[in-house]
Parts: sequence; C-alpha cells; structure tokens
Amino acid sequence: MKRDDDYIRQLLLESEASSEPYLMAVQHLSMTTEEQKRHQHAELLCDAGFFEAVNKGVYRITNQGHDYLAAVRSDTVWNKTKESAGQLGGVTLGIMRDLAVGYIKQEAKIKLGIDLG
Repeated sequence: MKRDDDYIRQLLLESEASSEPYLMAVQHLSMTTEEQKRHQHAELLCDAGFFEAVNKGVYRITNQGHDYLAAVRSDTVWNKTKESAGQLGGVTLGIMRDLAVGYIKQEAKIKLGIDLG
C-alpha cells in the first residue's frame, strides 16, 4: 500500500481532535480496504515516531506527532508543502516536516517581521 501523506495528516488531526486519548486502528480478519489503510498508516506513524502503540491497534499521538501536526495544520502551509514535495518527486516525512517548518518560518518573517532563520 502506498503511503498517503494526506491520510497521515488526517489521522493526526483526528487523533488530536478526539476527546479520547487513543486512536483505534485494530487489525482483524476480513478488514475492509479502509480499515487496512487506517491500520497501515497508524503503523507508519509509529515508524516515524508520530504515534506510539499502547496496545494492539490502539495508538496515542506522541510529542513528535504534535510537532509535525503543528507544522502541517494550516491548509495553506500543507498545500505548499505537498506542492514542493511533488516537485521533488516525493519525499520522506522528515523532509515534509522540514518543508512545512520552512514555510511557517517564511510566514513569520512576512507577517511578524521575525527571521527565524
């Protein structure tokens, strides 16, 4: 299954917005395509350090996950980040984060007059 960066962002947003501390993505027999996608992407988020598995199919967002989400929360920043990643032919989640942070720093300089280098 191909990694879907929009879906990763969506899972992070869902996890943060939930009143529950955990995101469920339980693996079981006869999973639908959507359930498979959810579970696989939750595992990818664990691989990246953005989620931590607390039980089988039960995940919590980590501080790194919150930081990544803060970087990609803005739709404007997210769209610029995806466009830049596409121009490069695809990038790692770490580079996605770096691109998003770069765009946030650019906005800080324009809007606040602060150069965060």
